[in-house]
Amino acid sequence: MLINRTQIDLQQGDITQQTTDAIVNAANQHLAGGGGVDGAIHRAAGLIPLQLACRRIGHCPPGQAVITPGFKLQARYIIHAVGPIYQSGSEEPPRLLASAHRSSLELAVAHELTSIAFPAISTGIYGYPMAEAATIALQAARDFALRDSRLALIRFVLFDAAALATFSRALEAIAPPEA
Repeated sequence: MLINRTQIDLQQGDITQQTTDAIVNAANQHLAGGGGVDGAIHRAAGLIPLQLACRRIGHCPPGQAVITPGFKLQARYIIHAVGPIYQSGSEEPPRLLASAHRSSLELAVAHELTSIAFPAISTGIYGYPMAEAATIALQAARDFALRDSRLALIRFVLFDAAALATFSRALEAIAPPEA
């Protein structure tokens, strides 16, 4: 989907192999590394240098994002976005998930980057239902692209075919009429 000059696309694959200017890490608020995509990014970037960079930052609250170098990754930067733990029926998780995506996009623009790749934030151990997370993430990307065209590419990199299919359905549903 092309909005203004920003391409929003979906891809199945390994986010650590992306060649975008930045990749987004689904981080915890202590920036400590962990399992899933967070652990994979820490290992691929180089565990020690990334841990040291994260320790210097210290903490990032849910709904926010911070940036570090990409170290051994092809991406120049890692944007560490802290998504919420899912709680059914609460208004807070959707607000925080949208905010984590917006904060990541704003950091990318602030650092004059032109491309960014996201995983499905909060859908692993944090328990966010994939369909809800996809809609929130893609709406945040669409809304950002509608008001700011400085990013040429916003990509969502999904680990498996089921996640890709869920994001594909959500992308079709949120596409603006003129897209």
